[in-house]
Amino acid sequence: MASLMENLIEILNKESESYDGLLETSRKKTSVIVAGDLEALSQLTEEEQIKTDKIANLEKKRNEVMLDMANVLNKDVNTLKLTQLLDVLASRPAEQKALASAIDRVKASATALMQVNKQNSELLKNSIEMVEFELGLLQAMKGAPETANYSRGAYNTGDTMGVARKGFDAKQ
Repeated sequence: MASLMENLIEILNKESESYDGLLETSRKKTSVIVAGDLEALSQLTEEEQIKTDKIANLEKKRNEVMLDMANVLNKDVNTLKLTQLLDVLASRPAEQKALASAIDRVKASATALMQVNKQNSELLKNSIEMVEFELGLLQAMKGAPETANYSRGAYNTGDTMGVARKGFDAKQ
């Protein structure tokens, strides 16, 4: 049981470090989104994916250790939580303190990461809305009102206001 607890604490500490690394990358991503640097955004997204895969592997290892601990404690693995392990460790305060510290670090890192990701999501949403607005303006310019110039035969010869060219000219 002691070695399983040491493994669990080690895995949680590694998870916390991985979340901190992912948090740092997400914070970099915030400034890249604001700057509108698509190349850097793509690179950071790839870096995030690598770190996310590492966290997924650590979670898989943590679940394996939790399964082993559930078997040793004769508990249901689906209902065994980390907080219950703290209660089990009441007789071993050093291990209980180490586990509680590791759990708190993982929670703090995950919470901070969720906040930064929410902020990045809002920034991306606003950027998309701005692009859609600008596209709407460009399309509206093509349909701008014409001037009221008429020829002798009463035909409209007016130009569209605000538009220098009617479209793309491949000959130029």
